[in-house]
Amino acid sequence: MLSSVCRRFIRRPSAAAVIRSSRAASALPRTYSSISATDIAERTKRMLDAKEQSGLSYDDLATKLGVTNTYTAQLLMGQAKLTSETAIKLQEALPTASKQDIEDMQTTFPMRAFDEAILKEPNVYRTYEAITHYGEAIKSIINEQCGDGIMSAIDFYCDVGTTTGKHGEKRVVITFNGKLLPHIEQKMGDNSAKSPRD
Repeated sequence: MLSSVCRRFIRRPSAAAVIRSSRAASALPRTYSSISATDIAERTKRMLDAKEQSGLSYDDLATKLGVTNTYTAQLLMGQAKLTSETAIKLQEALPTASKQDIEDMQTTFPMRAFDEAILKEPNVYRTYEAITHYGEAIKSIINEQCGDGIMSAIDFYCDVGTTTGKHGEKRVVITFNGKLLPHIEQKMGDNSAKSPRD
């Protein structure tokens, strides 16, 4: 007779089944009660059309807005919130963009997420692969140079550019510039929200 532990183990789904189930779940469209993914996708299309009609590159538009080129793309794609100061510059730079879209970009809080299917796109996948492949080395150097902490992705600047290699080839340069967030020692005297105790 099998023990209860053995029976539980046998009933567990295989790793392959778990992966298949996870993939099936991720293939479903993302739904949120607070935002409309369709509205954001349609607005993104209109904003990208306005950029194309302006003839401006992301670098050109970033210069006019005074933000990084990556943040500029994030704004148009609904992944960052537009400030009132930058909204004026954006409307001037993209005159065919509707005032309603510019207004919505200021009042709507972004849902900063991504569709997992994007990891199948080679450009994105290779960047992800590079970060994970060099991840342990990057962490080790951060710890050596900065101490026990992590790089913020909120107080953060990202810029994409190019350079020319020694053989004349074009090369991609991606810069991450994030504030160091040190891990703290959790001293009891500094805890302003102590847990209830009997």
